[in-house]
Amino acid sequence: MASKKGMNKAQAARSEQMIRIAAIIVILGVVSAFAWLYAPKGGAKQYDAPPPTTIDPNKTYSAMVRLEKGGEFVIELYPDKAPITVNSFVFLAREGFYDGTTFHRVLEGFMAQGGDPSGTGGGGPGYQIVNEDSDLTFDRAGVVAMANSGRDTNGSQFFITFGPQEFLNSGYTIFGQVVEGMEVVNGIRRRDPDANPDFTGDAIGSITIVEE
Repeated sequence: MASKKGMNKAQAARSEQMIRIAAIIVILGVVSAFAWLYAPKGGAKQYDAPPPTTIDPNKTYSAMVRLEKGGEFVIELYPDKAPITVNSFVFLAREGFYDGTTFHRVLEGFMAQGGDPSGTGGGGPGYQIVNEDSDLTFDRAGVVAMANSGRDTNGSQFFITFGPQEFLNSGYTIFGQVVEGMEVVNGIRRRDPDANPDFTGDAIGSITIVEE
């Protein structure tokens, strides 16, 4: 029969082992929580190449954009004018890429820019697509176009004009027009990244693609 002293030592060893296991579980839980908290949301996924063509040229497409703070607006998409761009936008929206991204650059009288998963103006989906030229111009409010850092560097970032911006003509791919809810677009919180704001921009809750 084992001595009482031996049994106490075994129990102490088991207790110490259980404490170590519990400590490891707690540490892993804390690490996981911080990883979730600080990981990019709604658009963190990256892609190696532009998506294959999935839009149907015989159908019409629109995007219903819902803001996290409330309010919705609808973008009529132009697959006939910018098929590559619309295909990419539809793909990313259906993937949930834009969910949680913010309008990080919103300048009074100019435009609201969003679609960057990093919220810095330097993020994207991991691929780039070319500019698509057309007869469309920045002649009104609600024009939706791709942001870029030079020709043929389009990714996921897009902008919506607050009014005519004809000096932008020929430099950016126009792929849509806000047809409902322009008052919601006008209400997007102004944010100038160059002013080092201490707040994030209004976030997109979801983008729903309607195919008809």
